[in-house]
Amino acid sequence: MSTDEVIYLPLGGAGEIGMNCYVYGYGPKDRERLIVIDLGVAFPDMDSTPGVDLIFPDIAWLEERRDRIEAVFVTHAHEDHVGGVGRLWSRLKCPVYARPFTAAVARRKMIEADAPETEVTTVDPWPHMVKAGPFEVAYLPMSHSIPESSALVIDTPKGRILHTGDFKLDREPGVGEPYDPELWAEVAAPGVLALACDSTNVFNPNPGRSEVLVGPEIRKLVEGCSGMVVATTFASNIARLKTLAEAGRDAGRSVVLLGRAMRRMVQEAVETGVLKDFPSTVAVEDASQIPRENLMLLVTGSQGERRAASAQLARGKYLGIEMKPGDTFLFSSKIIPGNERGVFRIVNQFSEMGIDVIDDNSGLYHVSGHANRPDLAEIHNLVRPQLVVPMHGEHRHLREHVKLAAQNGLKGILAPNGTMVQLTGNEPKVVGYVETGRTYLDGSSLIGAMDGVVRDRIRMALNGHVLVTLIIDENDDPLGEPWCEIMGLPANGRSRAPLAEVLEDDLAQVLGRADDDVLIDDDKLTEIMRRTVRNSAQNEIGKKPEVTVVISRLSE
Repeated sequence: MSTDEVIYLPLGGAGEIGMNCYVYGYGPKDRERLIVIDLGVAFPDMDSTPGVDLIFPDIAWLEERRDRIEAVFVTHAHEDHVGGVGRLWSRLKCPVYARPFTAAVARRKMIEADAPETEVTTVDPWPHMVKAGPFEVAYLPMSHSIPESSALVIDTPKGRILHTGDFKLDREPGVGEPYDPELWAEVAAPGVLALACDSTNVFNPNPGRSEVLVGPEIRKLVEGCSGMVVATTFASNIARLKTLAEAGRDAGRSVVLLGRAMRRMVQEAVETGVLKDFPSTVAVEDASQIPRENLMLLVTGSQGERRAASAQLARGKYLGIEMKPGDTFLFSSKIIPGNERGVFRIVNQFSEMGIDVIDDNSGLYHVSGHANRPDLAEIHNLVRPQLVVPMHGEHRHLREHVKLAAQNGLKGILAPNGTMVQLTGNEPKVVGYVETGRTYLDGSSLIGAMDGVVRDRIRMALNGHVLVTLIIDENDDPLGEPWCEIMGLPANGRSRAPLAEVLEDDLAQVLGRADDDVLIDDDKLTEIMRRTVRNSAQNEIGKKPEVTVVISRLSE
């Protein structure tokens, strides 16, 4: 009897939105051959990850089994699926597969990380299959908010798995391939062992809307504007960019792309052939020569990113362009949960400038790229898998998706990050747990979530910092008094005296009473000084700051 089994293990993206990384394995226990689906990133915020540039899944478990990894398959070119390919490749060193547009983005990620772009291989869609050890994998076209998004057909000796990636049921997506239920039925006909399925919009009770519906509304809006029109959306939403650009062109406006990410995405979409007939654009340097009522800017920063074009315009002039009363700013996007503060900051800055801001609360100017509850039910009933494995969503989304599967007469299993599921056997079941976490890109360094760097940064942000310097002479006596430098703390406390002076006076008194066994021991001396500063600061300002003690000893 065969002991080979099929396993599923999410390392990112299951129990959160973003940072997608999923593993499938086939073979004997602890000797499975592995494939990886997506290597994405998540984005930091100032509250929980100050100073961090990007967040990656912790792939230590994969790295330890690098010799068993056959390949990485990237479903589409959104950052939360492809953003980690370049930075993480050196720890896995295996082939990377993607369709042409996604492959172009993946190669750029490799180049930026000084990894070999030749490791990225472009593949054709279904029915073309890629052999990867005991797996055969095919890309099944599916509509989403970016071109060439694909589900993966994963054939194993124990049965077929469908991994949806991100998807919506859009028969007229504008750019990219439409949803083709007949093709999906053909793929599902031999029987499907497991459907690993997008859960993002499981709580939305309405059928998903087509991208084609926003075109007329955007066109009507732009035609009715008198001043300059500025619109933002996700830089990767090529179909929406084309819709916006066409609306500007049809209203007699010159179109300007503002923001490196947006220009790059359009360029790559054109070069790979997924974007055709995009309206001509003018360079930002020439925009100042065009009457503002004849301008339409398409800008980055739909999520409130501080360095993106939207935020720059909200703070004043950017690359010679300045918004004025009578202009219109359109958010042709939804706010990703967690980004509300940054977006509302921009909205209010524009409001103070007299700019009319239009968002998508009306539902007229944006449609989601993810399947809603009725659409998920349609896929369930079309595929009829033995098992539904919800993915791509917060824990509440995954749990609700399991309930939806049950309503459709299907078995579902809840498997958040780190949960290893055996997909084969009489009863699919959880067979283990893997420690999962996050890896931070901090400047040019990758640091672990448990390294303490971010934790210390948060503590300093919350409590301030005091640097204490003390010189000890050759006789192990203090040479003068210690001195303090404060950062992020009030200059004066309850006593109204300068805080640094109060701390220095208290330290001098403590040192004057210190025994010889303390003065000769740097560890004891550091601890007593640290405790003194924290207690004195608590009395003066009601806070216990982080303290760094530097002791310099003079040698004879």
